[in-house]
Amino acid sequence: MPKHQKNEVELLRTWTLSPAATLGSFVRAKGILQEIQARLPSALKKSIILEGSDLTLAMPASDKSAFKAAEAIVAKAVEEAPSLPVIPREIEDILTIKTSERHRWLADGRLQSAGTRTVRLNGRARQITFHVYDPRAVEDLLDRGAVDEWRVEDAEAKAEKRLKAAYQAKLTRSLKKTRKPKIASKDTSTEAPTRLKGWDEFDVDGLLR
Repeated sequence: MPKHQKNEVELLRTWTLSPAATLGSFVRAKGILQEIQARLPSALKKSIILEGSDLTLAMPASDKSAFKAAEAIVAKAVEEAPSLPVIPREIEDILTIKTSERHRWLADGRLQSAGTRTVRLNGRARQITFHVYDPRAVEDLLDRGAVDEWRVEDAEAKAEKRLKAAYQAKLTRSLKKTRKPKIASKDTSTEAPTRLKGWDEFDVDGLLR
C-alpha cells in the first residue's frame, strides 16, 4: 500500500458513556466531552467527537504515539465521568428545572451545593464562579421526584402568602373605616359675642340702668 494511503487510515477508538455518567442528559454528555477536550493538548481537541452517548477518538495512522497518549487521557476521563461534578446548565437539563428554580432551591437549602468552581470565559479576561452539584445527589433527586414535591410546596407557600396579604389588606381597610374623624376646634377669639337668651327682656325693663 502506498505511503500516502497509509497516512489516510485512521486510528479509531470509541467509548460509550454510561447512564450513570450522563444521567439521561445530552447536555451532561456534552459537558463530559468538553471536560475531556480540556484535558487534551490543543492540537488534539478536535480529534474527539460526541454522537449520542458515544465518544469517538479518530486520528491519522501516522500519529500513533499521539493517539496512544490521547487514548489514555480519554479512557481515564470516561472512567471518572460518573463522579464529575454537575454544573448549572447540566442540572437544569437533568431535572428539567428553570434557572430561577435552581437559584431559589439553592438559597433555601433544598438543593445542596457540592462546592464552587471558577472558570475563565473563552477569549475573555473575566472569570465566573458558580455552584456545582454531586452527581449522585442529583440522581437521587431525579429518582424520587423531588422537583415535583418542591413545586407543590412552593405553590402552597405562595397561596398562603396571598391569603395573608389579602387578610392584612382587609384588616387595614376595616381600621380606616372605624377610625373617628377629627373635629376641628373653633377659634372663638374673632367671632362676635353670642347674644344671651333673655337679654332683650332685661333691656326693655331697664334693669341694667
